[in-house]
Amino acid sequence: MSNRSPLAKQIKDCAQLSGTFTLRSGATSDTYFDKYLFESDPVLLKQIAEQMADLLPPETEVLAGLEMGGIPVVSVLSQVTGLPAAFIRKEAKTYGTCKYAEGIDLTDRKVVLVEDVVSSGGAILDALAKLRSSGIEPVCAVCVIDRQTGGAEALQGENLELRSVLTMQDIADVT
Repeated sequence: MSNRSPLAKQIKDCAQLSGTFTLRSGATSDTYFDKYLFESDPVLLKQIAEQMADLLPPETEVLAGLEMGGIPVVSVLSQVTGLPAAFIRKEAKTYGTCKYAEGIDLTDRKVVLVEDVVSSGGAILDALAKLRSSGIEPVCAVCVIDRQTGGAEALQGENLELRSVLTMQDIADVT
């Protein structure tokens, strides 16, 4: 039994739903991970963050969570690692500071993007475009679950590595 199996089973039991679901990418799937079910469980979320911490490159200076599902993950990961967090909005605010990135300044920092579930990689690609337009080049991206439906390959095409705590196969292998 791999060290991923207990966590994979917990996530499967807690958050895997069956039915017909439309994903962010527009694709339809018979399996959906309700990330808010595992993100709202403090014990499970801490276990996820502890395993995710092992995926971070040693040079990481800032963790940047993507709105909205990446925010709880990055907040706990920040607590586990002691690294500061930033929060990447889907769209820049139209009031106040009008920022798309909240929290610590990302300029000239080694930034790792943090996401919950990756299918096509679209949310990470959107954030990557915003960051690059600001002269920020993330080190890599980490996620809780890689659905293995092209996201890692899409990010690789943009020279951004995706590291995942679990893959869809890890979860499927759980009995």
